[in-house]
Amino acid sequence: MTKINKNTKNENQEEKLNWDELEDNYQAPAAIGQEKSPAVMVSQRQLALLRQLAMTVKESNEKILDLLSVYNLEDLKKIKIGQAADEDFTEADGSEGRIIEGVFDGEQMIGPDGKRYSVPSNYASKSKLVEGDIMKLTIAPNGTFIYKQIGPIERSRVIGSLEKADNGNYYVAANGRQWRILTASVTYFKGQIGDETVILVPKTGESQWAAVENIVRAAR
Repeated sequence: MTKINKNTKNENQEEKLNWDELEDNYQAPAAIGQEKSPAVMVSQRQLALLRQLAMTVKESNEKILDLLSVYNLEDLKKIKIGQAADEDFTEADGSEGRIIEGVFDGEQMIGPDGKRYSVPSNYASKSKLVEGDIMKLTIAPNGTFIYKQIGPIERSRVIGSLEKADNGNYYVAANGRQWRILTASVTYFKGQIGDETVILVPKTGESQWAAVENIVRAAR
């Protein structure tokens, strides 16, 4: 008759208990994983957004490079900011009249079709419009022109000297450069030749025109 070893039975029971304990431990990480799943989902969304953003930036850069490929660097330096009117600007007719968006070139507004629209010099002077500013023109049914600045370009201040050319046009000379300014601005500030003049110019790119911010009259 075979004798059953009690120690063997206990060992089997311990093994069974240990296995059950392992099963419990195995299920625990799953439960923890379920609790943390929202955090994982957020990370996935963030990665998806970052990937989408990267693709958008890449596409934008490719479009910019395609546009710039037709010019060399010297040609780009010669392009005036006022020539930036493009197909993105709108032109529509509504109950309030005809609405046209364009770019201010220092004297006039250039529409999406390249057509130039007169901007009152007093308005441009008082509003301190800078070459490259985006504007909206509303032509009322009675023919009245109503301008509004809707996209000011980033500006930089330059201090120079007020000068007058032989043809009667005023300009400001500074740092070896010259910028045309509106006569209305000189009249408004009662400027005279040689006066220190603070002008606003586009922060990037080259411009032919500047807006007068202030004129400090020299002691005479």
